[in-house]
Amino acid sequence: MMQCIHGKASRRPLALSFALLLALVAGAAAGQAGLDHHEFDATLVAPYQGERAGAARTFTLAFDPAQAATAYALRWRLDLVDTNERLVRQWRGRGALRRNLLNVTVRWDGRLRGDIAPAGIYRVRLHASARAATSAASPFQSVLQEWEIAVGRLAAPTLPTFRALPHARFEASMAPAVGALPYTVYLGNLHSQTAHSDGGGDLAHCTGAQEPQSAALGPADAFQYALQRGLDFLVASEHNHMYDGSDGTNAAADPAVAKALFQSGLATASSFNAAHPNFLGVYGLEWGVINRGGHLNIFNTDELLGWERNASGQLVADTLTPKGDYGALYALMRQRGWVGQFNHPTTSGQFLLGAVPFGYSADGDQAMALCEVLNTSAFSVNTSETEKRRSTFEGACNKALEAGYHVAFSTNQDNHCANWGASYTNRTGVLIANGTALTQASLIDAIKARRVFATMDKGAQLVLTANGHIMGERFTNSGPLTLLANFASSTGKTVSTVRIFEGVPRRNGSVSELSKKATTTITPALGEHFYYARLTQDDGNILWSAPVWVTQVALTGPIPVDGAEPAALSD
Repeated sequence: MMQCIHGKASRRPLALSFALLLALVAGAAAGQAGLDHHEFDATLVAPYQGERAGAARTFTLAFDPAQAATAYALRWRLDLVDTNERLVRQWRGRGALRRNLLNVTVRWDGRLRGDIAPAGIYRVRLHASARAATSAASPFQSVLQEWEIAVGRLAAPTLPTFRALPHARFEASMAPAVGALPYTVYLGNLHSQTAHSDGGGDLAHCTGAQEPQSAALGPADAFQYALQRGLDFLVASEHNHMYDGSDGTNAAADPAVAKALFQSGLATASSFNAAHPNFLGVYGLEWGVINRGGHLNIFNTDELLGWERNASGQLVADTLTPKGDYGALYALMRQRGWVGQFNHPTTSGQFLLGAVPFGYSADGDQAMALCEVLNTSAFSVNTSETEKRRSTFEGACNKALEAGYHVAFSTNQDNHCANWGASYTNRTGVLIANGTALTQASLIDAIKARRVFATMDKGAQLVLTANGHIMGERFTNSGPLTLLANFASSTGKTVSTVRIFEGVPRRNGSVSELSKKATTTITPALGEHFYYARLTQDDGNILWSAPVWVTQVALTGPIPVDGAEPAALSD
């Protein structure tokens, strides 16, 4: 029986965190050690707006063991934090979690100490942990998730004037506005699986990851589905270690069969794209195991990468990439010109270099271009774009940025069931130069340039510019820097809050909030900086821009007048 215990309010400040840590307890039970998707997950649904224009609302906590065979001892805590970072309400609970999803509801009446809660933006934080019920000595594995909520009437922020960039499918024929940015927006999903690994599950029966290569629906089905649902592109990112037909190691695997399957996926994407010039299907790899280092996508490899060997010692792949050796993988990716994305990252225990999470390497910085900031549930069967279970990873992506990685934010669906791109309205937006066709080459070039934004609303855009430079750029600046968070909505949505964030590459510190204004002018300190924008709509959907990276240098020569460029810059 689950208990819900109301605790007393506390004024102790809490540290700001936006990461959802995927807490993995694979291997807790005998026989699970080699599996990758038997994992504990927890999500929080926190309605952004209250009921009947008030503060009252119901929070939903979803705890998912992903069909693991073992039972878990579960405990959780839900914190409500006010605009001054004070803990003002708290709820706790504990119980047993078995094979199926468990939902717990927590009701807040919208009051604090008996009075209606003051207006403002509050944060709701879920702390959840679980361990195998059969092993009391095993450590609890933790999940942290946080969402903002709006309480009361709030003044809308002032936004710069911005005409939406044309969207490829509907507005590409329109003449761009005078002085507009010369790009067309393409919207899609960069992370999904099909029957070539553990995806493609029939919606009537799909409740989790499929047994590798057991489902009926492959890459061609996924591309056709995504095309019909209005996506411009879909990446089928198959788990690299499942081409032997197993989530563990298949001693009887035939390397020729595995390599042929991979090549058939590349051929399927090529033939599909030739027949559908307004859509791009990409066949790539999701490399790594989540309970031993972390997943990352490789979008443009033509080689099957792996470490599995059969009983005869034959490598079940084209190219050996030792499991967990991210340094060697980054070096290979850079050498081959492959481009990657950090998938559903955590702040600890993943992407280790020298035992350091998100340890920096120049090879990795060249190879890794994206970081998933939000996913919808990987095992959703929703086809109406209304999935409520979502996970956010902004804290982990910030850790990568502070480590020195030049990554833009993406948001995907990690579909394992046959609803590619349909579970929610979230999309990754990619900016490709006007007049350039959507091809794998043009998509990869745009991703390399980090001309990418992440949006939970496929009808909204966010483009950050800085002194005329577009998001994704790296440039040198002297004097003032004006950051513009440019927003547009095709459905009439408005913006509730604006946040501009600042960090320092290679500092390995914390990203901080710089401003709550969509137009922000500062003079940065000398040295390296990055900046990005996060906007929340009035319906609670969030957009993230890619960062800009700025090297601030001292002025030399006369001080410029009326915003003119300086005569020269110091070295």
